[in-house]
Amino acid sequence: MIKKDSVVSFEYTLSDESGAVIESNKGEAPVTYTHGEEEIIPALEKALSVMGISEKKNIRLGPKDAYGPVDPEGFKEVPRKHIPAEGLKTGTMLRVRGPHGEDVAFRVHEIKEESVVLDLNHPLAGKTLTFDVKILDVQPGDSE
Repeated sequence: MIKKDSVVSFEYTLSDESGAVIESNKGEAPVTYTHGEEEIIPALEKALSVMGISEKKNIRLGPKDAYGPVDPEGFKEVPRKHIPAEGLKTGTMLRVRGPHGEDVAFRVHEIKEESVVLDLNHPLAGKTLTFDVKILDVQPGDSE
């Protein structure tokens, strides 16, 4: 069983509420995390905690338990001249370097005559998600 500090490897397919696949790592390198270190979504980690090696499970998370609801304060209007020409299309994902060197992603929400409204919410905010998970390996952690 998975315990605090276990090193867990799993494969998954992530789908939205309509069943459309968002991403999957099946046939690729597994996700590996240390249980209890908040390296993955806490509600997903909690659901995995009762699983064992080779066990499969569909885990459905509402927005509150996944990436949160869409925050109305998460929209920012910027002058159109600050957006590259290839980014001037609604729905385009753009990336910039944050103040601490981190990669920050945002989506073009609306294009106005003189400005662009950016959605700084996580791209999966407000969505109900289903993780189709299979535990591949569980190794004892350092404190076990």
